Amino acid sequence: MKSESVPSGRSALLALQRATHATLQLIAAELVDLDLTASEINALANLADGRGRTVSQLGAAVGTRPTTLTGVLDRLERRGHITRGTRAGDRRSVLIELTESGQAAAALIRQTLADLESRALGGLPAQSIAGFHAVLDALTEEGS
Repeated sequence: MKSESVPSGRSALLALQRATHATLQLIAAELVDLDLTASEINALANLADGRGRTVSQLGAAVGTRPTTLTGVLDRLERRGHITRGTRAGDRRSVLIELTESGQAAAALIRQTLADLESRALGGLPAQSIAGFHAVLDALTEEGS
């Protein structure tokens, strides 16, 4: 059931921004040894499943424009975490894939995110988590 109006006493978007910044600080502190920016961590986390992606696909996954993503990819490539190659059947598309060191970093990032999520949300009922995901989906859809 869709609510008639958004409660005015507390902004969900401001709370989401605060939670995002707090979470980014926690992630950065826990992954300090990787010496990666938040954007680089985000890109590697989205590539952690091992599937290569085009720049456009990765940009959509990380929530940034492909032109903005280029600098992140340049740094990750220089560090040896990704390769850029052509996509089979479409030489114009650039395919981003993890290298061995990128796979190791991405696995550590994913595990760190899973651990943080477990600590932060582990005590909440499944219905609350489902509601949280519904809110995130609605906000993502609004922004698309």
